[in-house]
Amino acid sequence: MITFIICLALLVTAYFTYGKYLQRIAGADDSNVTPAIRLNDGVDYIRLPRWRVFLIQLLNIAGTGPIFGAILGACFGPVAFLWITLGGIFFGTMHDYLSGMMIVRGDGKSLPEIIGKYLGTSVRTVVRYFSIALLVLVGSVFILSPAQLLGSMVPSVGQNAWVYIILVYYIIATVLPVDKVIGKIYPVFGIALIAMAAGLFIVLIKGEYSIPELTTLHNFQPDAGKLPIFPTLFITIACGAISGFHATQSPLMARCVSTERECRSVFYGSMISESIIALIWAAIAMAFFNGAGTLGEQLAEHGNNAAWAVDVISKTTMGQVGALLALLGVVAAPITSGDTAFRGARLIVADMFRFDQKPILNRFAICIPLFLIGYGITLVDFGIVWRYFAWANQTLAAIVLWTIYVWLAERGENYWVALIPALFMTFIVAQFVVFSPQFAGVSSELISSLVAAAFTLACAAAAFRCASKRRNSPTVKK
Repeated sequence: MITFIICLALLVTAYFTYGKYLQRIAGADDSNVTPAIRLNDGVDYIRLPRWRVFLIQLLNIAGTGPIFGAILGACFGPVAFLWITLGGIFFGTMHDYLSGMMIVRGDGKSLPEIIGKYLGTSVRTVVRYFSIALLVLVGSVFILSPAQLLGSMVPSVGQNAWVYIILVYYIIATVLPVDKVIGKIYPVFGIALIAMAAGLFIVLIKGEYSIPELTTLHNFQPDAGKLPIFPTLFITIACGAISGFHATQSPLMARCVSTERECRSVFYGSMISESIIALIWAAIAMAFFNGAGTLGEQLAEHGNNAAWAVDVISKTTMGQVGALLALLGVVAAPITSGDTAFRGARLIVADMFRFDQKPILNRFAICIPLFLIGYGITLVDFGIVWRYFAWANQTLAAIVLWTIYVWLAERGENYWVALIPALFMTFIVAQFVVFSPQFAGVSSELISSLVAAAFTLACAAAAFRCASKRRNSPTVKK
């Protein structure tokens, strides 16, 4: 319990300390007119109340990430608390807030356009297609997973029928103006997500379950050799610590914030909230199953299905209320992340081709092909689709971190807040490619570490050149 309380206190404190520091180096200034006001188009650029923008952003970035990822990450043991807390404070919140500020300053343009501005046109081209692929993949995963769950909960309606129902909803939510569906429904689901975590927090502090303390960095995975802490833990727990997917969602709300100073509560605050949710789920998962080792064994017996663990924990600890919240969390959360993933893909394509999105037919012209591809992906084995999502997510996070580094360096600000996380995450995703059987499958940790280190140094050298070039360019506004 002591470790859990300390980590929770650090996360809350960070919002009022490190968050304000990042706000200062970002130079948040309410005299700057935000895109929601300056570029209002009644579709994507619409001014919304801060509390509503915060809840939408939280649900956009959360999905099932801080729930499923935290449960699977808890199988490593209490070391998961360390990554969620330190990663959330120094990696994820910095990533979300500063990238959000860059996007607001960049007229709310989609992520690849912002990255290309600082890392060059070649990188922008790669990230454009990488981001679209990632977002369609995310949307497809979040069609199939809730359809499977709903199919098992309501056997009278088949899984394929649920796929079609969810697809219809996605089309509606993706095409309509942001304030018509997303702006009205998401805050309700966001409150349900927070209420779910609050209920579990009360269960934990009542003392009925014993939360393991961080007394060792031991790996409690049943097969620790195949799932080492480095790099697997940092790939497994993404949304609770750092996630590149978040930056793809930020343009949606960057087009809705009223002032720059609201960005700390919207981008930094939503990420801190997600880290707290992940911390609570990691704690209850280990406590409920009497330790990380037993948790791993129980998950293995149920096909490593985190949704099963959510259902059992919620119903057992919170009864019928817990079951309802579990339904909202496990079904509504991925659906809401799925539709914003497709919406984000639409905005990236529109920005690429400068395709006006005010006419509804233009929105359909982009969305229909995306949904057809997404539906096709749902016909592929779910395990294959899911296998590479976490890696792609963290790879994009590393690219965003390098972009933030260049932005800070050219402005003469403290770039170390981004440089250290960028080096770390680049090493992690590179090592995972070499080590994991999902990719190269080189079993030697030494070889994978050396290759990852060399790749990280190459990326650092390229980023240093970009920063130097922009610092010395007379056309760059500081």
